[in-house]
Amino acid sequence: MMIGETGSGSIPQLEKRAADSGDRRRVLIAEDQDDVLAALGLLLKGNGYEVSFVKSPREAVEALSQKPFDAVLLDLNYSRDTTSGNEGLALLSQVQALDNTVATVVMTAWATIELAVNAMSHGACGFVQKPWDNAQLLEVLSQQIKRSRELREKRLREQMEQLEAVQVQRALFPGPIAAGDGLSIVASTQAARAVGGDYYDVIRMSQHRSAICIADVMGKGMGAALLMSNLQAAVHTLASEVPEPRDLCNRVNQVISANSVSGKFISFFYCVLDLKERRISYSNAGHYWPILARSDGQCRRLATEDVVLGALRQWNYHQQEEELRSGDRLVLFTDGITECADDQGVEFGEDKLLGLISENVSLSADQLKNLILQSAHSHSSGVPCDDATLIVAAVD
Repeated sequence: MMIGETGSGSIPQLEKRAADSGDRRRVLIAEDQDDVLAALGLLLKGNGYEVSFVKSPREAVEALSQKPFDAVLLDLNYSRDTTSGNEGLALLSQVQALDNTVATVVMTAWATIELAVNAMSHGACGFVQKPWDNAQLLEVLSQQIKRSRELREKRLREQMEQLEAVQVQRALFPGPIAAGDGLSIVASTQAARAVGGDYYDVIRMSQHRSAICIADVMGKGMGAALLMSNLQAAVHTLASEVPEPRDLCNRVNQVISANSVSGKFISFFYCVLDLKERRISYSNAGHYWPILARSDGQCRRLATEDVVLGALRQWNYHQQEEELRSGDRLVLFTDGITECADDQGVEFGEDKLLGLISENVSLSADQLKNLILQSAHSHSSGVPCDDATLIVAAVD
């Protein structure tokens, strides 16, 4: 039986602070002087703004945490610090941490070039000196709210695209399927971010024959997810029609080359395990060399020295064969396994992976998979460097 464990990075939340679809514009005013609050309130309310007032940095942070605003108009100086602007600069950093799309316009009576530059570096998008010119203040607010809404709409589109890419990618990975008599296959994949570039599949071809493939798409996001979708569709369509791995790679490469954009390639390994004939036939399109470990701990690397899919449309792929023996363990992986590094930058490495497999070849497929994952996780203190996919097949 095959056990699939598919994990991914967190799905981004849709932009909770996206602007309203109507014309209502919400402004938070942070200012500790009552007369200034009254004047600004009259000005903004008279020009169609919905206004909320706070008189301290703490109250400003609380208000921003409770509901979204289109703009924040804040004073840089408060009762504890009436000239330097340090309280306001600290508040700017907090505003950015809460919502880096909100239009933030700062005001101060102690305007200097240095203070203005500091305010901009802390996230302000506009700077107004007291006493202000009403027309200028309204123009600055209008322009910055427009910019903020455009930014939020862009962010929302990106998040929607990423969510769609996650859904497409999740649909590509197989669920539990039968791998054929005398064969056990387990797999795990973990994306470093919401959308990864790894792909694997297991296809039951007959009672005694199963195909396994693993791939790593260059790039992330929707483009990579769509390319993976093309790859899966091609493999599933051709697997039953094209029995030899080299012929399948030739055909898949033509499909990927026709659908791929410039600079987008796929490393790909495809093999057919025939338990009746006791052999594995394989082609390797530029992927990390899988490891075939014998029951005595001797290991073979499965490579055919071919180019990645999508690089050369007319490339003729090669094929190799190995005998399958009782007790063999086949391990396929992507770079997230071997290239995970410790805090000194030392990678887990293929040599360590080879040694781990050789010394534990008697373990079941599931036990060996868990041992490899735990070892890599411990080596990197749980910090992923890239998407990590691992497949372990055990021949009875």
